[in-house]
Amino acid sequence: MRLDGILLWDGTEARGPVDIDWEPDRIGEVRPAAQRHDDLCVIPGLVDTHVHLVGYAGPHRPPPDFATWPLVTTRDEQVLHGAAHAQRAMRNGVTTLRDLAGDEAQIALRRAFDTGVLPGPRVQVHGVVGMTAGHNDLFVPPAFPQRKPTADGPDECRKLVRTWARAGMDGIKLTTSGGVLSIGDKNAWRNYTREEIRAVVDEAHALGMLVASHAHSEDGIRVAAEEGVDSIEHGTLMSRDLAETLAARRTPVAPTLLINEAIAAGRVPVTPEAMAKAAELVARRDVLLAEAARLGVRFVLGTDANGHHVQFGDQLAEVVRMTEVLGMDAESALRAATSDAADAIGAPVGRIAPGLGADLVVLRGRPWERIEDLTTENIVAVVSRGRLVAGALPGPRP
Repeated sequence: MRLDGILLWDGTEARGPVDIDWEPDRIGEVRPAAQRHDDLCVIPGLVDTHVHLVGYAGPHRPPPDFATWPLVTTRDEQVLHGAAHAQRAMRNGVTTLRDLAGDEAQIALRRAFDTGVLPGPRVQVHGVVGMTAGHNDLFVPPAFPQRKPTADGPDECRKLVRTWARAGMDGIKLTTSGGVLSIGDKNAWRNYTREEIRAVVDEAHALGMLVASHAHSEDGIRVAAEEGVDSIEHGTLMSRDLAETLAARRTPVAPTLLINEAIAAGRVPVTPEAMAKAAELVARRDVLLAEAARLGVRFVLGTDANGHHVQFGDQLAEVVRMTEVLGMDAESALRAATSDAADAIGAPVGRIAPGLGADLVVLRGRPWERIEDLTTENIVAVVSRGRLVAGALPGPRP
């Protein structure tokens, strides 16, 4: 339960060689060291602020059809796939996950991991508040009877927020635009009136829950920002004035780069409809998001990983892609995936400092200088909740 003489990047900056000790689940001392492992470093465990744990986690590639797999697979079996996804992410250095379309299944996983019934990462769960015929309602065929809950009108919206709070949710996901993978949907479609959005945000905040807003369109981003949501998910068609507003407010934005590129290029099994929608977004996205980054928008790691289109473990590649699309330097991208992402969701991790949770990744290389060193192949060891969950910790130098 210690590392000696290892180069530390602590979540904000490089600190040189240090000795670190911890006890489950709390970092103890972090002190300068004389000796050093020249080829190794330690960074905090990564924080993915936007995932969907319940998706196919088996070995078959291509995976089963994304739309029909949940309809023909029992919920009990789906939960096991969700546990496998969470553990795969953890072994690949992603030690905190926020599920943004959760229900009782993801809450059960969170509790199992928290109590040690199963080894697993830290998990937060947000319940979705979406309208009839909205993005979240269009993942199943119209005649299918087992639909996810919807809410229409301010009063129903408040009630669904309260229902999710009673279930034990950490937060709320709101949809303020259409989406890509939802069937028969359009990105530009309005999701919810301003009054409904205001009711969701007000009720969630009154109950101590953060609100993450799915928003691709400029109008969807605008109304979400104006009504005070706590983060923007995707933010694809962000105009300059919106970027200035979000930057001034320090609102986190999860850009979910790899998934939209994979869908647009047809590198993953999707419908022609989804491919066309993603291609239209990606064609306009890069210039807008790069300008937003230059204006100071607070981008954080959020992949939309679901096991079908983005795998759990691809988070490291997403961080590298953030430097390429957004123009972030290596250290800024690492902060976006550790300390800033943790702050965005209120998690006591993302830094290696006394008293914080003991989530550590030992790597070959210097990813804060060369982001290309941030690969799963370079991982030497992963510590989650203070326990070694992958690889082997290096011993002290003789």
